Amino acid sequence: MTGTGCRYLSVSPLPCPMLTAFRLALLLALVATTATAQPADAWVRQHYTKVEQMVPMRDGVRLFTSIYVPKGATGEHPILFMRTPYGVGPYGEDAYRSSLGPSERLMRDGYVFAYQDVRGKMMSEGDFVAVRPHDPDKGPLDIDESTDTYDTVAWLLANTPNNGNVGVWGISAPGFYATHALIDAHPAVKAVSPQAPVTDWYLGDDRRHNGAFQLQATLSFVSSYGAPRPEPSPVGTPGFSDYGTPDGYDWYLGLGPLATVNDRLFGGVNDLWQEILTHDTYDAYWQARTPLPHLRDVRPAVLVTGGWFDAQDLYGPLKTYHAVEDQNDTPSFLVMGPWWHGGWARGDGDRYGDLWFGQQTSVFYRENLEARFFDATLKGDGDPALHEASVFVTGADQWRFFDAWPPRASQERSLYLQPGGGLGFDAPTEAGLFAEYVSDPFKPVPHTPQIVVRRDDRYVVQDQRFASTRPDVLVFESPVLEEDLTLTGDLGATLFVTTTGTDADFVVKLIDVYPGDAACELPDGDCSVPMGGFQQLVRGEVMRGKFRESFSAPVPFVPGEVAEVSFDMQDVAHTFQRGHRMMVQVQSTWFPMVDRNPQRFMRIHEATEADFQTATHRVFVSPEHPSHLSVRVLP
Repeated sequence: MTGTGCRYLSVSPLPCPMLTAFRLALLLALVATTATAQPADAWVRQHYTKVEQMVPMRDGVRLFTSIYVPKGATGEHPILFMRTPYGVGPYGEDAYRSSLGPSERLMRDGYVFAYQDVRGKMMSEGDFVAVRPHDPDKGPLDIDESTDTYDTVAWLLANTPNNGNVGVWGISAPGFYATHALIDAHPAVKAVSPQAPVTDWYLGDDRRHNGAFQLQATLSFVSSYGAPRPEPSPVGTPGFSDYGTPDGYDWYLGLGPLATVNDRLFGGVNDLWQEILTHDTYDAYWQARTPLPHLRDVRPAVLVTGGWFDAQDLYGPLKTYHAVEDQNDTPSFLVMGPWWHGGWARGDGDRYGDLWFGQQTSVFYRENLEARFFDATLKGDGDPALHEASVFVTGADQWRFFDAWPPRASQERSLYLQPGGGLGFDAPTEAGLFAEYVSDPFKPVPHTPQIVVRRDDRYVVQDQRFASTRPDVLVFESPVLEEDLTLTGDLGATLFVTTTGTDADFVVKLIDVYPGDAACELPDGDCSVPMGGFQQLVRGEVMRGKFRESFSAPVPFVPGEVAEVSFDMQDVAHTFQRGHRMMVQVQSTWFPMVDRNPQRFMRIHEATEADFQTATHRVFVSPEHPSHLSVRVLP
């Protein structure tokens, strides 16, 4: 729906009037002033004309949209569209972005690019709702992210020179909006790429993992993201920064009761923080905010992209891909590479932390996967000719291409925690054995050896030797591997435990232990630690124990009674090389990334210091209670 009677772009930021063909030609023939252009935006300014529009939605709210049209465009160009809560700046029709689109390759390939401030953010009108629920029963004037996408696509089709095909993409929160473009999609939307999409803030993305509150990242992020916006503005709301120290571990230990944070730090006005904190079970609030159940009758082709080292949204791409693949017949593809959050969109992708991959993985993705996907679906015959799953296997450092994910050839195995700190595929045989440790919430295990006040996402590949020597961390290690061992697919943990408390968190980490003579592989030799004996974190995940039976209905532990705690650790694609060892670490704190569990059954955000207590936890390694990891081994 257009609702404006306007057929082509206007240079006015108001709803556009009718434009004559002469005015359109004049607009598209405007010559950029290159004499004063900044070098960063020179190419875009030379080849594109920028227009800013307030695009009307069906309920009358107008959304700020920044549009870049190739100079001289006559209608042969597809549209690539992204919606974001982070701002589409720079603002002003004479202020140009330094780059356009998902990649330079696509920027130089003749697309119309459109960027939109989502409802209630930056320069758009309306009220912002974080991870706004999809409404399957809406009336003609009701809105959600799917309708805002639909209405904008209709407007862009009517008011820009284009070939009638639209693609949508976005990373992180924009990936959430890209996912919603798949639901009740406009017929012109032929391709959508949700990249690291926010998908379920409770179960696995950003704010909580398996119910455990992601304290450090949530406080710094939501202090800005959830701050009220008095009126539309090109300047975002500032976040909390008054830490007074670089030591996040110390600062968060002294933070005090979480229930009072909103009043003490945010002036009592951050409703989003309060909602995330107080909805501590997987209730209707959270269930309504995941788009996964609504990914039915999907018509556009789908390319889901994620990174194995994404500390924020590893859950999202994996679960989005499976939801589309399992509920639809549309072409859907998965790409997972050795990337941090959004790392595929920038840089070479040849390293991360102390890891060297020996190739430009991000360049490969942009040139051979992403560009092929959009070119084929929006400009070609619709068939990108991609493999179902394009996956970079870390450790072996090579791309593998599969016709399904997990690979059909992968074999389900159990990797057992064994008596005496062993680890292997043989189940324990001696009854009644266990390992135990004392967890003290006043001396929690740090998640990183670094001194940082905000989460440094490189923790996902960091050396774990700092943790393996602590008495409150259990260590299980395999013999030296005599041949390569490759894991591909879903990874799960099953622990049989007892505790002296009534609640507990359990953190399980899968680790690749390098040989003692391993050397730094970075070309500059600038590894942060000696690589001999390096304990590389491959995957780590936390489970809040009271949710072991249901995320919606928590139950306490009975002190001394054996309980099974099973949880999803997300997928892996990693080769443990010959000469390396496998290691599993088990602990109950991961601070300050995860908030402290008082180890007392209660609503944790209501806890006072007096509620926190030490507890002794046992992890059983016996035939009747075989604690293990569920893995998939690729022959």
